[in-house]
Amino acid sequence: MTCDVCENSNCLIKRNLVSLEESGLDVEKNNLRCKKGQQFIIEGAPVNGLFFVLKGKVKVFRTGINGREQIVRFAKEGEIIGHRGFGTEEYYSIGAVALEDSVLCYFSKVYLQNTLQSNPKFAYDLMLFYANELNKSESKVKSISQMAVRERVIDTLLYINRKFGSNKGFLDVSLSRREYAEYAGTTEEQVIRVFSALKKEKLIVTKGKKIGINDIQLLKNEISEHNFFLDS
Repeated sequence: MTCDVCENSNCLIKRNLVSLEESGLDVEKNNLRCKKGQQFIIEGAPVNGLFFVLKGKVKVFRTGINGREQIVRFAKEGEIIGHRGFGTEEYYSIGAVALEDSVLCYFSKVYLQNTLQSNPKFAYDLMLFYANELNKSESKVKSISQMAVRERVIDTLLYINRKFGSNKGFLDVSLSRREYAEYAGTTEEQVIRVFSALKKEKLIVTKGKKIGINDIQLLKNEISEHNFFLDS
């Protein structure tokens, strides 16, 4: 798919399509198809470029103590993957895995660096993106350090809802209890306990891996003292 017919209006490349007309964009772009569960960025591998999600859903993670994964964020259509190491590090500090069958757009590091040097508007837009990402990261660090386990799990549910929305009454992404724990910064056992309590309180419903939120406002109210941060 060429960028001019792409429907991901929030994509950084799509937003700058007019100013990038002379950059040989379509010639430089490569598409990568990933099956569900396929890892396309290996933590510690050399940084060769950036990925943009054309279709699908992705999780981004880092490996911590004793090989335990910590999910940094999730990504959907139009979002960038691999930017944390771009321009500052020689190796990816994160890994990335497709949560479902996905299609990715890939641009090489050399091409992007040359384009940034010759295109101020594109460079400025990327700078704003990094500033926004830093704001989100700082907010998450604050929430993890100040929230109780139940609050972190609720915050995770609300984040997933903002990111992917719902489908037929359930969050529109299939995640294991372990993956919820890896994002919330807790254990799988704690997530199961909190989900069980929320079900008894009729705040959520579950069906296998699927989770539905019955009352989003009540969950927001429970963590409102932490200055609920509307990221996406």
